[in-house]
Amino acid sequence: MHPIVKLLPGRHKRLKSGHPWIFSNEVAKGDGAPIDPGATVTIVGDNGETYGTALYNPHSLVAGRLIDRSADVELDTAFFSDRIARAVALRDRLFAEPYYRLIHAEADGLPGLIVDRYGDTVVIQCNVAGMDVRRDAILDALDRAVFPNRVILRNDSRGRVQEGLPLEVATLRGNDEEPVVLQENGATFAVHPAQGQKTGWFFDQRQNRSFVAALARGGRLVDFYSYGGGFSIQALKSGATEAVMVDRSASAMAVAADAASLNGVAEGCRFVKQDSFDEMERLSREGERFDVVVADPPAFVKSKKDARRGSRVYRKMTRLAARLVAPGGILFVASCSHNVAPDLFADLVKQGLGDAGRSGRILRSAGAGPDHPVHHALPETAYLKSLTLQLD
Repeated sequence: MHPIVKLLPGRHKRLKSGHPWIFSNEVAKGDGAPIDPGATVTIVGDNGETYGTALYNPHSLVAGRLIDRSADVELDTAFFSDRIARAVALRDRLFAEPYYRLIHAEADGLPGLIVDRYGDTVVIQCNVAGMDVRRDAILDALDRAVFPNRVILRNDSRGRVQEGLPLEVATLRGNDEEPVVLQENGATFAVHPAQGQKTGWFFDQRQNRSFVAALARGGRLVDFYSYGGGFSIQALKSGATEAVMVDRSASAMAVAADAASLNGVAEGCRFVKQDSFDEMERLSREGERFDVVVADPPAFVKSKKDARRGSRVYRKMTRLAARLVAPGGILFVASCSHNVAPDLFADLVKQGLGDAGRSGRILRSAGAGPDHPVHHALPETAYLKSLTLQLD
């Protein structure tokens, strides 16, 4: 039997409607033995009704994360094998090649767990204590499902800090020196998952890159916050005449340059190691215009307290980027800040366009690809927002 965590009166309604989180201020104070971070508990309402099995951390704002609607579920290798097998089956329906996000936390029934797959390499993030203490069972289940030759641990996310967990990056199996090679939309990239941002690649923009690449055919593109060159390389493969990649990270520039060579498009590339805002302003002063402008930044709003400042930055980014778009050209802007709601992001883009004196039309409003599914009752998991516009 798992320890029982009781809810305060009336705090069961969200859970009953499908939401998987229990906040610390919804939990009744117990008089039993203390519960260790990461323990499995049974959630019970003040009315005596049982709502399921949860991962529990008494030191976190999100104290409980439902992992099953049944009570006293055993989270062993068999349990994880079943959940991971379901996730693999879905990705096999979505993609012909094994390069994707394999586990996307709550939406795949495994709260706080992220697994990205690069062929025979998997990169794991255990972002909550409940997953961290069950790492061995997770690894055993992954061995049964996808037989990885290399396993990399990227436990360096902000979420672990909030859970009171240490930060670490480690190669648990295989060679940590060689890059992994991935295929995306017909292009080839070599990345180092133990380095760089997140798990080494942003699979979430896959479909957005394909859409923008088709629009770049026959034109010039500038790619701000270019990271590994995903937008630029794919645009050049689709027939763009030139791609200017701007990023202040030397290692990101190196990954992009390698990708340009791998894909035979190096002659069409220009690399600028610079702050993106500074480069936007310089190009504008010089009267540069591009057929496609991409601005896909890291999260400007990393917490709710950053919301006001970060919101102003998205507006400024749109203003500066819009000024570089040739008449009839394309602007792609994105935000991966989950604290910026889609309506707010759209409004900030509208304001930025107004500040730039530009008008146009939205061609596509999109989030992450289908390997980043959204939990039906947890809109917080829909973190990525993007708009593709044609400007007059």
